Parts: sequence; C-alpha cells; structure tokens
Amino acid sequence: MGTATSAQEFSSVRTVQVGPERDGQRLDNCLAAMLKGVPKGHIYRLLRTGQVRVNGKRAKPDTRLAAGDQLRIPPVRVAERPEPGAPPPGMLDEIRKAVIFEDKDFLAIDKPAGIASHGGSGIAFGAIELLRAARPMDHLELVHRLDRDTSGVLVFARSRRGLTGVQALIRAGETRKQYLCLMTGKLRRAKFDVNAPLRKSVLQGGERMVRVDDEGKPALTFFRQIERYDNASLVEATLATGRTHQIRVHAAYAGYPLAGDPKYGEREANRHFAKLGLRRMFLHAARFEFELGERAYSFSAPLPDDLRGVLDRL
Repeated sequence: MGTATSAQEFSSVRTVQVGPERDGQRLDNCLAAMLKGVPKGHIYRLLRTGQVRVNGKRAKPDTRLAAGDQLRIPPVRVAERPEPGAPPPGMLDEIRKAVIFEDKDFLAIDKPAGIASHGGSGIAFGAIELLRAARPMDHLELVHRLDRDTSGVLVFARSRRGLTGVQALIRAGETRKQYLCLMTGKLRRAKFDVNAPLRKSVLQGGERMVRVDDEGKPALTFFRQIERYDNASLVEATLATGRTHQIRVHAAYAGYPLAGDPKYGEREANRHFAKLGLRRMFLHAARFEFELGERAYSFSAPLPDDLRGVLDRL
C-alpha cells in the first residue's frame, strides 16, 4: 500500500491495493495511518456510512485486511491538522520507566492507570504516542489495548513479524491474558466461568456500551477467587476471548460488578470503596503470555500501590 498518504491528496475516489506490510492489520488502523490529520471520528463515519469498501463490499472497522485486498477510499476534504506539540517531559519519563521488557520483536510496559492506550477523543497522547516520542528510532505498533483506567501489561510490536504473529495468535485464542480485579458481593463459588455473548453499541454521545446479547459475539471468562474480604473478593480473571469491556460486563452479569467501575458498577458499592481510597476501577492486567515460533513470552506486572492499599484497608 506504500507510505501513508496525507489527507489533502485524497480529492477523488481512489482504489488502493493492500500491500504485504498491511497484511492482517485492522481496517480502521490502516485508514488512520493513511489519512494522517483526519480525525478518527470522521474515519469511523466513513466506515459506518459504507463509503470505504474492501473488495467492493462494506466493511467494519475491525475487519482484518489481507495482502492483495482492494481498498476503496472516498474523497476526504478535511484539512491537515497541526500535529500536537511534544508530550510533557514528565509523561515521557513515566512511560520510559514503565518499560518491563524489550527484544527485536516486542516491547512491553506496565501501563499506569490514567494513560490511554492511544490518543483520540480529546486525548492528545496515549501510550503509543508517548513511546514513539520517547523512542523516535523505534517502529512501534499496538498489539492490543487496555482501557484508560486499567493498569498493567500492555504489549507493542517492534516488527511486522511480531505484530502479525501475535495478532494471529489473539484471533486464534492462543494467547493467555490474566487480570486481577476486585469483585463486589460474596461469591457463591470460588471458581466459576461466564459464557455469555457480548454486543457493542455506541450511545448518542459517542460513549461505547457493551451488553450481554444473544446476537453478540461469543465471549468466555474464567474467574477464580484469590482472596476473600467482607463483601468483596480479589479475583483472577482469565480471558478465553478478548471482547471490549469483557471482564467488566461479565462480572456485572454474574452479579459481582467490579469495584469502582463507573459504567457497569454499582453506585452504592462504589461509594463504599471510594471511602477506602479507591480512586479508579479495580482492574489490573497482571499477565500476558504467548508462544511465537520457538520463543515463549510471559509478561507480568505486580498489583500497583494504589490498588494494594485498598486491599490493605479491606
């Protein structure tokens, strides 16, 4: 597909052939790379209204492209936006200190809560933008995402081989992701799983909501109690699938919403945990494992001090 193309060049409909360097990439990410300066909201609008076609057909943002696909891109009349300034030095220092692993294919960080995985929707700098600014000689791509308020292991690819390899493993369900979360209420069983399909919807204000729905995509989460407290439990959640907000929605569906979850949580319980010093949703990406070629990768991040402090007060 060649190099990224500026927004000003797209004054007419273009058909572009997907090259090997974009094989396996999500359609929305490909368009964001090609249409530099075009707001992500506008890109999603083009996709929603069917103006972008893959091999002549409408396609969803999460469609995976294959080398050789024909991509129809409509005229884009959005002027180039000025690039945001350099990130604050404090944020760059924080992201440098967060690196827990790197080799020629991958870089992993222990993402602090409050930093988004990527910029957009009023966020100038996410983890990917900060890392690219801190390491300008590196080619870095997000392998997966964490919610802004979720801390823990976040993995980036440093090579196309690494990116396409691990994304293929994610699609095949051959990675292992484990989270630590504080579930409210008294668990009836120390081990249980939730197998309930999830459907994404976007509310009028642009907020994403996910709900259990028979029309949704299959989703399976395994929950295992680690520590029990008065009316709450520290639980290890293992993902068998990787849907948006999966642990949060499955926890609420099971009757044990996550402590501090502003979207799917229980207001009264959240007030109680706020008094114990919980300032965010209690969800931490503790471990991410996979095997690629001859190499086994295992990235882990300990529970951060703010969440450990809440458990101590419990």
